[in-house]
Amino acid sequence: MKILFIGDIVAGPGRRLVKERAAAVKEEYGASLVIANVENVAGGAGVTPDTVRQVLEAGVDVATSGNHVFAHREAVERMDEMPALVRPVNYPPGVPGRGWLVATTPEGVKVAVVNALGRVFMETVDCPFRALDAALNVLAARADVVVVDFHAEATSEKEAMARHLDGRVAALIGTHTHVQTADEGILPGGTAYITDVGMTGPLGGVIGTDAAPVLKRFITRMPARFKPAAGDGIFSAVVVTVDGDTGLASAIERIQLREVEP
Repeated sequence: MKILFIGDIVAGPGRRLVKERAAAVKEEYGASLVIANVENVAGGAGVTPDTVRQVLEAGVDVATSGNHVFAHREAVERMDEMPALVRPVNYPPGVPGRGWLVATTPEGVKVAVVNALGRVFMETVDCPFRALDAALNVLAARADVVVVDFHAEATSEKEAMARHLDGRVAALIGTHTHVQTADEGILPGGTAYITDVGMTGPLGGVIGTDAAPVLKRFITRMPARFKPAAGDGIFSAVVVTVDGDTGLASAIERIQLREVEP
C-alpha cells in the first residue's frame, strides 16, 4: 500500500497546484491515501473551512496542520466544519479540534494520521514526545498503520522524534520549513523518515511569501504584513510504501514537480 503526503500547501497558488497535480500523482504512484499539510492554505497562514474544503475536493483525504492552524478566527469557531482536519495533538487540553484521526483505505486498512508540534524555536506547547506516546497507546487498538506529521523547526528535534518512534509508526514526515530535504530513508525499525517534505506553493519569494515584507522585517526589525509570493510554483510530496499487516514501511520516495524547470 502506498500513501501520498503533500508538503505544506501555501495560499491560492498551493491550492491550485494541488487541484492540478494531486489526482495525477496519486494515480501514477497508485496511492491509497492522500495526506496534505494545510496550515498555510488560507492566505499563507492558517486554515478556513472553505480553503480546507477546496483541498479535499482536489483529492486530499486527510489534512494536517501546525503552529498557524488557529491564525483565523473561523478555525476556532468552526472547527467542527472541518472533520478531516487534524491539529497538533500536543496543544493543551480544551483546544478545539483533534490531534489524530483514523481513515480507512479502499483496501480496508485503517490508517491513523497524527499531527504534533515541535518546541525547539517554536511556541510553548506540551511535550510532543509524551503526547505522541499517549496517542500511540490509544491507537494501538484502533489502527493498522500510523503516519505522523511532525511540524517542527529544528532538524535535531525531528530526527530525535523519528528515532523515538522508530518501529512504532509507518512514517514520520517533517513539515514546517518549506524546503524539501534529501535525507529520506527507512530507519532500522521500519519507519520511513524525511526531515521536511517541502512546500506546495509559489517559488517567487521566501518560502512561499512575498520577499519585500520579509526583507523589511529582517533588515529593520519592524512589523510587516506578509502576503503570498507570485511566480511559478512547486509541488512537493513523498510517497511511502507501507505493509498493512506489519504497519511498517519499506520505501519512501521524494516528489518535486516544478511548473518551470530551473
